[in-house]
Amino acid sequence: MSKMIGASEQPLICTPLVGKKRENVLGELADVLAKKPDIIEWRADFFEEIDQTDRVINLAKEIKEMAGDIPLIFTIRSIREGGQPIPLSDEEAIELNATICRNTKIEYVDCELSNKKEHIQYLRKIAAENGTRIVASYHNFDSTPSQKFIAQKLEEAEQYQLDVAKVAVMPQKLEDVLTLLSVTLEAKNRLKIPLITMSMGKYGAISRMIGGVFGSALTFAVGAKSSAPGQVPIEDLKTVLEVIERSMKSK
Repeated sequence: MSKMIGASEQPLICTPLVGKKRENVLGELADVLAKKPDIIEWRADFFEEIDQTDRVINLAKEIKEMAGDIPLIFTIRSIREGGQPIPLSDEEAIELNATICRNTKIEYVDCELSNKKEHIQYLRKIAAENGTRIVASYHNFDSTPSQKFIAQKLEEAEQYQLDVAKVAVMPQKLEDVLTLLSVTLEAKNRLKIPLITMSMGKYGAISRMIGGVFGSALTFAVGAKSSAPGQVPIEDLKTVLEVIERSMKSK
């Protein structure tokens, strides 16, 4: 039974694929599948042939076939939001996302809120026509903005009528982690769409473990290789989430 983001009371665990070549991606996928994640994200900005649309589509189909019931997120992270340099413009990246929606059975595509409004609306239309859901994302690898700013980003996702709101920020101190958790709890009680939030790096690692308590519907773990600072190995994260779930259910 596949698990969709926001359908479960417990946070789902997502593991990234970050291979540069097809054989690397499929090798990582085999390693990751053995660890039984709930969701898999293919970070296509790492893929050396991202400008070869046919090869991207073919590999996406191979990943989906191997993953079976496990939902996939197709992500092209821009360099401005912590991604790899790629030979595609923002508009071309949006078009590749649209092509994924039209030609594969991948459940989610990621769309950064920093994209132009008309590009976001275009992708939303294509995704809706093809039954694909959109993770609307904002990343800040330098700092943690104010609680008000983070709340606005989460609200933007709902205003665009996208399916999931995601925010990842970098803390400079422990207080920044509290800011992220606090705005997550407040947004969970106000917004109708599922949220994914995380604080990155060494201070933020705790948010990957307890974020679900505050309303984050998904957390990222290392399956084969990390895609962001502070990710915890999937085996460790599963143990922590099980302990938290048991503790919170006990009387």
